[in-house]
Amino acid sequence: MTWKHPSSPVTKKFKVQRSAAKVMATVFWDAKGVILLDILSQANLTQQWLQRYSWEILPLPAHSPDLAPSDFHLFGPLKCHSGGMAFETEDDLISELRNWFDNLDDDFFQVGINSLLSLWQKYINLHRDYVEK
Repeated sequence: MTWKHPSSPVTKKFKVQRSAAKVMATVFWDAKGVILLDILSQANLTQQWLQRYSWEILPLPAHSPDLAPSDFHLFGPLKCHSGGMAFETEDDLISELRNWFDNLDDDFFQVGINSLLSLWQKYINLHRDYVEK
């Protein structure tokens, strides 16, 4: 309960809107482009998917995002592209993602892979310790 003077302004109540559903985009890519794009509703499904297809997970040092090429090379530009967009369905989201990936410059993926090679070399030279750009 709040005590107010009769002349106090009326408190506005904000309409609560349902939050957008969260999904996880799993993107496997190489120097030539996207190999697989999959949308999962829960992160633990990703672990099951990786085990089912026997994908090797490379060990990364803690707090070294520079070694995660999807973080610095894919998702940054994708976030800039899709900031503020809303999708009615998961299919709309997937369609937009595929369209964005399909319209990237031919050398986009090659540049990302090439930068990863030099970062991995630093990582190896530092005996698998933290890597800074």
